[in-house]
Amino acid sequence: MVAISTSGNSENILRAAQAAQLLGMKVIAMTGDSGGKLAAHADLLLNVPSNDTPRIQEAHILVGHIICELVEAALFN
Repeated sequence: MVAISTSGNSENILRAAQAAQLLGMKVIAMTGDSGGKLAAHADLLLNVPSNDTPRIQEAHILVGHIICELVEAALFN
């Protein structure tokens, strides 16, 4: 599961990550600087080193596009 929360403290995202863990899923979390509460539920934490919401969200968009590009390259070389 990919969980995205700027603060890392969004209640709905925390619940989703916990549910995913109960189902045996790996959780990749994209957050801001500290990772918030979500950090404790992430198998992989991609935290943007900023507390500025717009910059965090811009970085999340960039990371998402890079991941998509890598997956497409791996699948459709």
